[in-house]
Amino acid sequence: MVKPIPLRTDFSATDLREFARSTKDATQARRLLALAAIYDGSTRSEAAMIAAVTVQIIRDWVVRFNAEGPVGLVNRKAPGKAPKLNARQREELCRLVERGPIPSVDGVVRWRLKDLAWWVYQEYRISIDESTLGRMFKTMGYAKLSARPRHHARNELLAEDFKKHSPRKSPRSANTWLPAPK
Repeated sequence: MVKPIPLRTDFSATDLREFARSTKDATQARRLLALAAIYDGSTRSEAAMIAAVTVQIIRDWVVRFNAEGPVGLVNRKAPGKAPKLNARQREELCRLVERGPIPSVDGVVRWRLKDLAWWVYQEYRISIDESTLGRMFKTMGYAKLSARPRHHARNELLAEDFKKHSPRKSPRSANTWLPAPK
């Protein structure tokens, strides 16, 4: 049988119970109480039953507690998936967007996310989704701009003829006072 990892000696069961009493985080309090039971002489299995977890999780809590103290028992945000493009590749992509497309070289007159995803694939052999690129540009401070659609047959010179104008108020109606109702 393997000997369990010992708890740090600078804390006691009463210290952990005090931390559990003062914390606003229920999961941290549950973990602290389970470790306090170990300080009191309970087995790891009994501590796991107190916390309603497995013995392996108790071991993980002991490792975190030994490394960071009571603060190490607070839930952390998951790190998430690593970005597909590194910082240098993102900077290169930003320079490309800032420069703008050259129609004879890039084959497009304006950058779309689809075109940028294709450029990333051609340049780095990394397949990246358009929505991922959009989120990445949004976090870097870029805004998605699109031109307002225009009808192909619209003539700006004739548009003035079709504007609606309100009729002028008669000067006589502006000075007329109505008698107060009786």
